[in-house]
Amino acid sequence: MFDNFDALVLARIQFAFTVSFHFIFPAFSIGLASFLAVLEGLWLKTGKSLYLDLFKYWLKIFAIAFAMGVVSGIVMSYQFGTNWSVYSDRAGPVIGPLMAYEVLTAFFLEAGFLGVMLFGMERVGRKLHFAATCMVAFGTFISAFWILSVNSWMQTPTGFEMGANGQFLPGASWWDIVFNPSFPYRLVHTVIAAYLTTAFVVGGVGAWHLLKDRTNAHARKMFSMAMWMAALVAPVQIFAGDMHGLNTMEHQPQKVMAMEGHYESHPDGAPLYIFGIPDDETRTLDYAIGIPKLSSLILKHSLDAPLAGLDTIPDDEQPPVAIVFWSFRIMVGIGFAMLGLGLWSLFARYRKRLYDWKPLHRAALVMAPSGFVAVIAGWVTTEVGRQPYVIYNLMRTSEAASPLDAPAVATSLLAFVIVYLTVFSAGAWYILHLMKDAPHAHEEGVKRGDDGPIRSAGFTPGPTQDPTGEGHGEAIADQPRHPQGDGE
Repeated sequence: MFDNFDALVLARIQFAFTVSFHFIFPAFSIGLASFLAVLEGLWLKTGKSLYLDLFKYWLKIFAIAFAMGVVSGIVMSYQFGTNWSVYSDRAGPVIGPLMAYEVLTAFFLEAGFLGVMLFGMERVGRKLHFAATCMVAFGTFISAFWILSVNSWMQTPTGFEMGANGQFLPGASWWDIVFNPSFPYRLVHTVIAAYLTTAFVVGGVGAWHLLKDRTNAHARKMFSMAMWMAALVAPVQIFAGDMHGLNTMEHQPQKVMAMEGHYESHPDGAPLYIFGIPDDETRTLDYAIGIPKLSSLILKHSLDAPLAGLDTIPDDEQPPVAIVFWSFRIMVGIGFAMLGLGLWSLFARYRKRLYDWKPLHRAALVMAPSGFVAVIAGWVTTEVGRQPYVIYNLMRTSEAASPLDAPAVATSLLAFVIVYLTVFSAGAWYILHLMKDAPHAHEEGVKRGDDGPIRSAGFTPGPTQDPTGEGHGEAIADQPRHPQGDGE
Protein backbone atom coordinates (compact mmCIF):
# COMPACT_ATOMS: atom_id res chain seq x y z
CA MET A 1 0.00 0.00 0.00
CA PHE A 2 2.81 2.40 0.92
CA ASP A 3 5.45 1.05 -1.44
CA ASN A 4 5.14 4.07 -3.73
CA PHE A 5 5.97 6.48 -0.92
CA ASP A 6 9.51 7.50 -0.03
CA ALA A 7 10.51 6.70 3.57
CA LEU A 8 12.61 9.88 3.83
CA VAL A 9 9.72 12.09 2.74
CA LEU A 10 7.37 10.36 5.18
CA ALA A 11 9.90 10.76 8.01
CA ARG A 12 10.21 14.46 7.24
CA ILE A 13 6.44 14.87 7.15
CA GLN A 14 6.14 13.07 10.48
CA PHE A 15 8.71 15.25 12.19
CA ALA A 16 7.25 18.40 10.65
CA PHE A 17 3.77 17.42 11.84
CA THR A 18 4.82 16.61 15.40
CA VAL A 19 7.15 19.57 15.87
CA SER A 20 4.58 22.00 14.47
CA PHE A 21 1.91 20.57 16.74
CA HIS A 22 4.28 20.68 19.69
CA PHE A 23 5.49 24.25 19.21
CA ILE A 24 1.95 25.62 19.36
CA PHE A 25 1.88 24.97 23.10
CA PRO A 26 5.34 26.30 24.12
CA ALA A 27 4.72 29.39 21.99
CA PHE A 28 1.67 29.99 24.18
CA SER A 29 2.99 28.84 27.55
CA ILE A 30 6.27 30.84 27.34
CA GLY A 31 4.36 34.08 27.01
CA LEU A 32 1.54 33.06 29.34
CA ALA A 33 3.93 32.17 32.16
CA SER A 34 5.42 35.66 31.99
CA PHE A 35 1.93 37.18 31.81
CA LEU A 36 0.97 35.30 34.97
CA ALA A 37 4.07 36.60 36.73
CA VAL A 38 3.13 40.15 35.72
CA LEU A 39 -0.44 39.71 36.96
CA GLU A 40 0.64 38.31 40.31
CA GLY A 41 3.27 41.01 40.69
CA LEU A 42 0.66 43.71 40.03
CA TRP A 43 -1.66 42.13 42.58
CA LEU A 44 1.08 42.11 45.21
CA LYS A 45 2.05 45.70 44.40
CA THR A 46 -1.43 47.23 44.23
CA GLY A 47 -3.52 44.90 46.40
CA LYS A 48 -6.25 44.98 43.74
CA SER A 49 -8.04 41.66 43.51
CA LEU A 50 -8.85 42.21 39.83
CA TYR A 51 -5.29 41.14 39.03
CA LEU A 52 -5.66 38.07 41.26
CA ASP A 53 -8.89 37.14 39.48
CA LEU A 54 -7.14 37.36 36.12
CA PHE A 55 -4.19 35.37 37.45
CA LYS A 56 -6.45 32.52 38.54
CA TYR A 57 -8.41 32.66 35.29
CA TRP A 58 -5.32 32.28 33.10
CA LEU A 59 -3.60 29.87 35.48
CA LYS A 60 -6.17 27.19 34.63
CA ILE A 61 -5.52 27.68 30.93
CA PHE A 62 -1.75 27.66 31.47
CA ALA A 63 -1.90 24.33 33.33
CA ILE A 64 -3.54 22.60 30.38
CA ALA A 65 -1.38 24.23 27.71
CA PHE A 66 1.79 23.42 29.67
CA ALA A 67 0.77 19.77 30.10
CA MET A 68 0.01 19.35 26.40
CA GLY A 69 3.33 20.96 25.50
CA VAL A 70 5.26 18.55 27.72
CA VAL A 71 3.45 15.47 26.40
CA SER A 72 3.82 16.42 22.74
CA GLY A 73 7.50 17.25 23.25
CA ILE A 74 8.30 13.88 24.82
CA VAL A 75 6.67 12.00 21.96
CA MET A 76 8.51 14.11 19.39
CA SER A 77 11.93 13.40 20.88
CA TYR A 78 11.62 9.66 20.31
CA GLN A 79 11.91 10.25 16.58
CA PHE A 80 15.59 11.07 16.99
CA GLY A 81 16.13 7.41 17.74
CA THR A 82 13.57 5.91 15.39
CA ASN A 83 13.52 7.93 12.16
CA TRP A 84 16.78 9.87 12.50
CA SER A 85 19.20 7.50 14.18
CA VAL A 86 22.10 8.30 11.83
CA TYR A 87 21.79 11.97 12.68
CA SER A 88 21.62 11.16 16.40
CA ASP A 89 24.74 9.01 16.15
CA ARG A 90 26.84 11.53 14.25
CA ALA A 91 25.65 14.75 15.91
CA GLY A 92 24.92 13.29 19.34
CA PRO A 93 28.21 14.37 20.98
CA VAL A 94 27.22 18.00 20.29
CA ILE A 95 23.43 18.12 20.54
CA GLY A 96 23.09 15.48 23.28
CA PRO A 97 24.68 17.56 26.06
CA LEU A 98 22.74 20.67 25.01
CA MET A 99 19.43 18.83 25.24
CA ALA A 100 20.54 17.32 28.55
CA TYR A 101 21.23 20.82 29.87
CA GLU A 102 17.66 21.72 28.96
CA VAL A 103 16.38 18.87 31.12
CA LEU A 104 18.77 19.53 34.01
CA THR A 105 18.01 23.25 34.14
CA ALA A 106 14.66 24.22 32.63
CA PHE A 107 12.69 21.01 33.13
CA PHE A 108 13.75 20.52 36.74
CA LEU A 109 13.21 24.21 37.47
CA GLU A 110 9.70 24.12 36.04
CA ALA A 111 8.87 20.80 37.68
CA GLY A 112 10.14 21.99 41.04
CA PHE A 113 8.07 25.16 41.15
CA LEU A 114 5.05 24.28 39.00
CA GLY A 115 3.25 22.50 41.83
CA VAL A 116 3.72 25.49 44.13
CA MET A 117 2.50 27.81 41.41
CA LEU A 118 -0.62 25.74 40.66
CA PHE A 119 -1.63 24.57 44.13
CA GLY A 120 0.35 26.55 46.68
CA MET A 121 -1.41 29.89 46.88
CA GLU A 122 -3.27 28.86 50.03
CA ARG A 123 -0.29 26.95 51.46
CA VAL A 124 2.73 29.24 51.16
CA GLY A 125 3.39 32.91 51.64
CA ARG A 126 2.59 35.44 48.93
CA LYS A 127 6.24 36.20 48.23
CA LEU A 128 7.18 32.55 47.97
CA HIS A 129 4.29 31.85 45.63
CA PHE A 130 5.26 34.82 43.45
CA ALA A 131 8.85 33.54 43.42
CA ALA A 132 7.56 30.15 42.24
CA THR A 133 5.59 31.82 39.45
CA CYS A 134 8.67 33.75 38.37
CA MET A 135 10.76 30.57 38.42
CA VAL A 136 8.27 28.80 36.15
CA ALA A 137 8.34 31.76 33.77
CA PHE A 138 12.14 31.78 33.87
CA GLY A 139 12.16 28.02 33.30
CA THR A 140 10.15 28.36 30.10
CA PHE A 141 12.72 30.88 28.86
CA ILE A 142 15.65 28.61 29.77
CA SER A 143 13.96 25.75 27.93
CA ALA A 144 13.67 27.91 24.83
CA PHE A 145 17.31 28.95 25.28
CA TRP A 146 18.71 25.43 25.04
CA ILE A 147 16.37 24.11 22.36
CA LEU A 148 17.01 27.13 20.16
CA SER A 149 20.73 26.77 20.73
CA VAL A 150 20.52 23.22 19.36
CA ASN A 151 18.47 24.31 16.35
CA SER A 152 20.69 27.29 15.68
CA TRP A 153 23.81 25.11 15.76
CA MET A 154 22.23 22.97 13.05
CA GLN A 155 21.67 26.14 11.03
CA THR A 156 25.10 27.71 11.65
CA PRO A 157 27.39 24.99 13.03
CA THR A 158 30.53 26.23 14.80
CA GLY A 159 32.85 25.10 17.58
CA PHE A 160 33.10 21.45 16.52
CA GLU A 161 35.68 19.14 15.07
CA MET A 162 35.19 16.02 13.00
CA GLY A 163 36.00 12.66 14.51
CA ALA A 164 37.58 9.77 12.62
CA ASN A 165 34.21 7.99 12.34
CA GLY A 166 32.43 11.05 10.94
CA GLN A 167 31.00 12.23 14.24
CA PHE A 168 30.68 15.90 15.16
CA LEU A 169 32.73 16.36 18.33
CA PRO A 170 32.88 19.39 20.64
CA GLY A 171 35.88 21.62 20.02
CA ALA A 172 37.93 23.60 22.47
CA SER A 173 35.03 25.73 23.75
CA TRP A 174 31.38 24.88 24.33
CA TRP A 175 30.58 28.58 24.19
CA ASP A 176 31.30 28.56 20.45
CA ILE A 177 28.70 25.80 20.07
CA VAL A 178 26.05 27.31 22.33
CA PHE A 179 26.43 30.90 21.10
CA ASN A 180 26.74 30.07 17.41
CA PRO A 181 26.31 32.94 14.91
CA SER A 182 22.52 32.70 14.43
CA PHE A 183 21.54 31.81 18.01
CA PRO A 184 21.15 35.28 19.58
CA TYR A 185 18.96 36.47 16.70
CA ARG A 186 16.83 33.33 16.65
CA LEU A 187 16.39 33.38 20.44
CA VAL A 188 15.22 37.01 20.53
CA HIS A 189 12.96 36.60 17.51
CA THR A 190 11.33 33.40 18.82
CA VAL A 191 10.79 34.55 22.41
CA ILE A 192 9.25 37.84 21.28
CA ALA A 193 7.02 35.83 18.94
CA ALA A 194 5.85 33.78 21.93
CA TYR A 195 5.02 36.94 23.88
CA LEU A 196 3.07 38.36 20.95
CA THR A 197 1.27 35.05 20.45
CA THR A 198 0.08 35.13 24.04
CA ALA A 199 -0.80 38.83 23.87
CA PHE A 200 -3.10 38.31 20.91
CA VAL A 201 -4.79 35.33 22.54
CA VAL A 202 -5.38 37.40 25.68
CA GLY A 203 -6.54 40.33 23.56
CA GLY A 204 -8.87 38.11 21.57
CA VAL A 205 -10.44 36.69 24.71
CA GLY A 206 -10.80 40.19 26.15
CA ALA A 207 -12.37 41.40 22.90
CA TRP A 208 -14.81 38.46 22.90
CA HIS A 209 -16.09 39.37 26.34
CA LEU A 210 -16.13 43.11 25.59
CA LEU A 211 -18.39 42.43 22.61
CA LYS A 212 -20.81 40.78 25.03
CA ASP A 213 -20.38 43.27 27.89
CA ARG A 214 -18.17 46.31 27.42
CA THR A 215 -18.45 47.17 31.14
CA ASN A 216 -16.71 43.95 32.23
CA ALA A 217 -13.74 45.25 34.22
CA HIS A 218 -11.72 42.06 33.84
CA ALA A 219 -12.19 41.99 30.07
CA ARG A 220 -11.23 45.66 29.86
CA LYS A 221 -8.01 45.07 31.76
CA MET A 222 -7.09 42.02 29.65
CA PHE A 223 -7.75 43.86 26.42
CA SER A 224 -5.86 46.95 27.53
CA MET A 225 -2.75 45.01 28.55
CA ALA A 226 -2.78 42.95 25.35
CA MET A 227 -3.10 46.01 23.14
CA TRP A 228 -0.20 47.70 24.91
CA MET A 229 1.88 44.63 24.06
CA ALA A 230 0.77 44.74 20.44
CA ALA A 231 1.53 48.44 20.09
CA LEU A 232 4.91 48.37 21.84
CA VAL A 233 6.33 44.92 21.05
CA ALA A 234 5.22 44.36 17.44
CA PRO A 235 7.59 47.10 16.16
CA VAL A 236 10.41 45.55 18.19
CA GLN A 237 9.65 42.17 16.63
CA ILE A 238 9.77 43.59 13.12
CA PHE A 239 13.17 45.13 13.88
CA ALA A 240 14.40 41.86 15.43
CA GLY A 241 13.16 39.96 12.39
CA ASP A 242 15.04 42.30 10.09
CA MET A 243 18.25 41.76 12.06
CA HIS A 244 17.69 38.01 11.96
CA GLY A 245 17.21 38.21 8.20
CA LEU A 246 20.48 40.08 7.76
CA ASN A 247 22.25 37.41 9.82
CA THR A 248 20.65 34.71 7.67
CA MET A 249 21.80 36.55 4.55
CA GLU A 250 25.36 36.31 5.82
CA HIS A 251 25.35 32.66 6.86
CA GLN A 252 22.60 31.02 4.77
CA PRO A 253 22.31 33.05 1.56
CA GLN A 254 20.29 30.48 -0.42
CA LYS A 255 17.59 30.54 2.26
CA VAL A 256 17.18 34.30 1.77
CA MET A 257 17.22 33.84 -2.02
CA ALA A 258 14.29 31.45 -1.67
CA MET A 259 12.50 33.78 0.76
CA GLU A 260 12.84 36.64 -1.73
CA GLY A 261 12.01 34.53 -4.79
CA HIS A 262 15.26 35.52 -6.47
CA TYR A 263 15.87 32.79 -9.02
CA GLU A 264 18.16 35.14 -10.93
CA SER A 265 20.94 37.44 -9.78
CA HIS A 266 20.36 41.19 -9.84
CA PRO A 267 23.62 43.10 -10.44
CA ASP A 268 22.00 46.56 -10.28
CA GLY A 269 19.58 46.22 -7.38
CA ALA A 270 17.03 43.50 -6.61
CA PRO A 271 13.26 44.02 -6.38
CA LEU A 272 11.16 43.10 -3.37
CA TYR A 273 8.47 40.76 -4.62
CA ILE A 274 5.14 41.20 -2.88
CA PHE A 275 3.42 38.46 -4.85
CA GLY A 276 4.41 35.74 -7.23
CA ILE A 277 4.04 32.04 -7.99
CA PRO A 278 7.43 30.30 -7.82
CA ASP A 279 8.07 27.60 -10.42
CA ASP A 280 11.08 25.48 -9.50
CA GLU A 281 11.00 23.65 -12.84
CA THR A 282 11.28 26.74 -15.03
CA ARG A 283 13.21 28.70 -12.37
CA THR A 284 10.87 31.66 -12.71
CA LEU A 285 8.57 33.68 -10.48
CA ASP A 286 5.32 33.84 -12.43
CA TYR A 287 2.86 36.75 -12.11
CA ALA A 288 5.44 38.62 -10.06
CA ILE A 289 4.48 41.92 -8.43
CA GLY A 290 7.43 43.71 -6.88
CA ILE A 291 8.91 47.01 -5.83
CA PRO A 292 12.11 47.74 -7.79
CA LYS A 293 15.38 47.66 -5.84
CA LEU A 294 13.69 47.55 -2.44
CA SER A 295 15.15 44.14 -1.58
CA SER A 296 18.66 45.50 -2.10
CA LEU A 297 17.81 48.47 0.12
CA ILE A 298 16.57 46.20 2.91
CA LEU A 299 19.33 43.60 2.72
CA LYS A 300 22.29 45.73 1.62
CA HIS A 301 21.09 49.23 2.59
CA SER A 302 21.69 50.46 -0.97
CA LEU A 303 19.25 50.68 -3.86
CA ASP A 304 21.86 49.63 -6.42
CA ALA A 305 23.59 46.93 -4.37
CA PRO A 306 23.92 43.67 -6.31
CA LEU A 307 22.19 40.56 -4.96
CA ALA A 308 23.07 37.05 -6.05
CA GLY A 309 20.26 34.67 -6.96
CA LEU A 310 19.72 30.94 -6.94
CA ASP A 311 21.39 30.75 -10.35
CA THR A 312 24.67 30.93 -8.41
CA ILE A 313 23.76 27.90 -6.26
CA PRO A 314 24.05 24.29 -7.53
CA ASP A 315 20.65 22.75 -8.20
CA ASP A 316 21.10 20.02 -5.57
CA GLU A 317 21.78 22.61 -2.83
CA GLN A 318 18.70 24.76 -3.37
CA PRO A 319 15.70 24.69 -1.02
CA PRO A 320 12.15 24.32 -2.38
CA VAL A 321 11.37 27.93 -3.20
CA ALA A 322 7.57 27.87 -3.26
CA ILE A 323 7.18 26.73 0.36
CA VAL A 324 9.79 29.13 1.72
CA PHE A 325 8.57 32.05 -0.40
CA TRP A 326 4.98 31.82 0.84
CA SER A 327 5.64 30.84 4.46
CA PHE A 328 7.90 33.88 4.77
CA ARG A 329 5.19 36.17 3.39
CA ILE A 330 2.58 34.74 5.71
CA MET A 331 4.84 35.38 8.70
CA VAL A 332 5.73 38.92 7.63
CA GLY A 333 2.16 39.76 6.66
CA ILE A 334 0.86 38.71 10.06
CA GLY A 335 3.62 40.69 11.74
CA PHE A 336 2.53 43.89 10.01
CA ALA A 337 -1.13 43.08 10.73
CA MET A 338 -0.21 42.86 14.42
CA LEU A 339 1.50 46.21 14.18
CA GLY A 340 -1.57 47.67 12.48
CA LEU A 341 -3.88 46.42 15.23
CA GLY A 342 -1.54 47.84 17.86
CA LEU A 343 -1.54 51.26 16.19
CA TRP A 344 -5.32 51.10 15.84
CA SER A 345 -5.59 50.43 19.56
CA LEU A 346 -3.42 53.48 20.31
CA PHE A 347 -5.74 55.62 18.21
CA ALA A 348 -8.76 54.13 19.99
CA ARG A 349 -7.11 54.79 23.35
CA TYR A 350 -6.44 58.38 22.31
CA ARG A 351 -10.09 58.76 21.29
CA LYS A 352 -11.16 57.10 24.59
CA ARG A 353 -12.96 54.37 22.65
CA LEU A 354 -10.74 51.40 23.47
CA TYR A 355 -13.57 49.54 25.21
CA ASP A 356 -16.56 50.43 23.03
CA TRP A 357 -15.17 50.38 19.47
CA LYS A 358 -16.67 47.15 18.20
CA PRO A 359 -14.78 46.99 14.86
CA LEU A 360 -11.53 47.04 16.85
CA HIS A 361 -12.80 44.25 19.11
CA ARG A 362 -13.88 42.15 16.13
CA ALA A 363 -10.48 42.65 14.52
CA ALA A 364 -8.74 41.60 17.73
CA LEU A 365 -10.95 38.52 17.91
CA VAL A 366 -10.05 37.56 14.34
CA MET A 367 -6.36 38.13 15.10
CA ALA A 368 -6.44 35.97 18.27
CA PRO A 369 -4.93 32.86 16.59
CA SER A 370 -2.63 34.85 14.31
CA GLY A 371 0.42 34.37 16.51
CA PHE A 372 0.22 30.60 16.16
CA VAL A 373 0.02 30.87 12.38
CA ALA A 374 2.97 33.26 12.32
CA VAL A 375 5.26 31.07 14.46
CA ILE A 376 4.47 27.97 12.41
CA ALA A 377 5.09 29.90 9.20
CA GLY A 378 8.36 31.15 10.66
CA TRP A 379 9.51 27.65 11.53
CA VAL A 380 8.58 26.40 8.07
CA THR A 381 10.69 29.20 6.60
CA THR A 382 13.62 28.32 8.87
CA GLU A 383 13.53 24.54 8.46
CA VAL A 384 12.53 24.16 4.83
CA GLY A 385 14.89 26.98 3.86
CA ARG A 386 17.78 24.96 5.34
CA GLN A 387 17.17 22.04 2.98
CA PRO A 388 18.71 19.87 1.64
CA TYR A 389 20.82 19.93 4.80
CA VAL A 390 20.02 18.86 8.34
CA ILE A 391 23.36 20.32 9.50
CA TYR A 392 23.90 23.21 7.17
CA ASN A 393 26.44 22.54 4.42
CA LEU A 394 27.81 19.53 6.34
CA MET A 395 25.21 16.78 6.54
CA ARG A 396 22.33 16.25 4.15
CA THR A 397 18.88 15.30 5.36
CA SER A 398 18.99 12.19 3.19
CA GLU A 399 22.13 11.07 5.05
CA ALA A 400 20.54 11.53 8.49
CA ALA A 401 17.56 9.19 8.19
CA SER A 402 17.30 5.71 9.66
CA PRO A 403 17.20 2.73 7.27
CA LEU A 404 13.43 2.30 7.52
CA ASP A 405 10.84 1.04 5.07
CA ALA A 406 8.11 3.40 3.91
CA PRO A 407 5.20 1.29 5.29
CA ALA A 408 6.69 1.41 8.80
CA VAL A 409 7.08 5.19 8.76
CA ALA A 410 3.66 5.67 7.18
CA THR A 411 2.01 3.55 9.86
CA SER A 412 3.59 5.55 12.69
CA LEU A 413 2.72 8.80 10.90
CA LEU A 414 -0.91 7.74 10.63
CA ALA A 415 -0.94 6.80 14.32
CA PHE A 416 0.53 10.19 15.26
CA VAL A 417 -2.09 12.04 13.22
CA ILE A 418 -4.99 10.12 14.75
CA VAL A 419 -3.76 10.35 18.35
CA TYR A 420 -2.70 13.99 18.12
CA LEU A 421 -5.93 15.14 16.53
CA THR A 422 -7.98 13.21 19.06
CA VAL A 423 -6.13 14.01 22.28
CA PHE A 424 -4.95 17.54 21.59
CA SER A 425 -8.18 18.59 19.91
CA ALA A 426 -9.92 17.66 23.15
CA GLY A 427 -7.39 19.72 25.10
CA ALA A 428 -7.77 22.68 22.78
CA TRP A 429 -11.56 22.41 23.04
CA TYR A 430 -11.33 22.50 26.82
CA ILE A 431 -9.10 25.59 26.71
CA LEU A 432 -11.63 27.32 24.47
CA HIS A 433 -14.37 26.23 26.86
CA LEU A 434 -12.53 27.94 29.72
CA MET A 435 -11.99 31.07 27.63
CA LYS A 436 -15.68 31.22 26.76
CA ASP A 437 -16.59 32.09 30.33
CA ALA A 438 -15.72 35.62 31.37
CA PRO A 439 -13.37 36.16 34.31
CA HIS A 440 -15.15 37.47 37.38
CA ALA A 441 -14.66 38.49 40.98
CA HIS A 442 -13.48 35.71 43.31
CA GLU A 443 -12.29 33.73 40.29
CA GLU A 444 -11.77 30.02 40.87
CA GLY A 445 -8.21 28.78 40.67
CA VAL A 446 -6.60 25.41 39.99
CA LYS A 447 -7.12 22.98 42.86
CA ARG A 448 -6.23 19.34 43.40
CA GLY A 449 -9.28 17.21 44.02
CA ASP A 450 -9.55 14.53 46.69
CA ASP A 451 -8.94 11.79 44.12
CA GLY A 452 -5.78 13.41 42.77
CA PRO A 453 -6.48 14.87 39.31
CA ILE A 454 -6.18 18.54 38.60
CA ARG A 455 -9.51 20.29 38.44
CA SER A 456 -10.84 23.82 38.47
CA ALA A 457 -12.30 24.64 41.85
CA GLY A 458 -13.07 27.67 43.90
CA PHE A 459 -11.32 28.71 47.09
CA THR A 460 -13.01 31.57 48.82
CA PRO A 461 -11.25 31.96 52.16
CA GLY A 462 -13.36 32.52 55.20
CA PRO A 463 -12.69 35.38 57.59
CA THR A 464 -10.50 33.18 59.82
CA GLN A 465 -8.48 31.60 57.03
CA ASP A 466 -5.10 32.91 55.97
CA PRO A 467 -4.52 32.31 52.26
CA THR A 468 -1.18 34.11 52.37
CA GLY A 469 0.45 31.83 54.93
CA GLU A 470 1.84 34.91 56.64
CA GLY A 471 -0.40 34.95 59.69
CA HIS A 472 -2.44 38.03 58.83
CA GLY A 473 -5.75 36.20 58.84
CA GLU A 474 -7.12 38.21 55.94
CA ALA A 475 -9.05 36.69 53.07
CA ILE A 476 -8.10 37.32 49.49
CA ALA A 477 -11.71 38.17 48.88
CA ASP A 478 -11.41 41.01 51.38
CA GLN A 479 -8.70 42.84 49.45
CA PRO A 480 -9.54 46.34 48.15
CA ARG A 481 -11.34 46.17 44.84
CA HIS A 482 -10.85 48.63 42.00
CA PRO A 483 -12.92 47.21 39.14
CA GLN A 484 -11.50 49.51 36.51
CA GLY A 485 -7.87 48.94 37.47
CA ASP A 486 -5.13 51.41 36.67
CA GLY A 487 -4.24 53.32 33.59
CA GLU A 488 -7.40 52.65 31.64
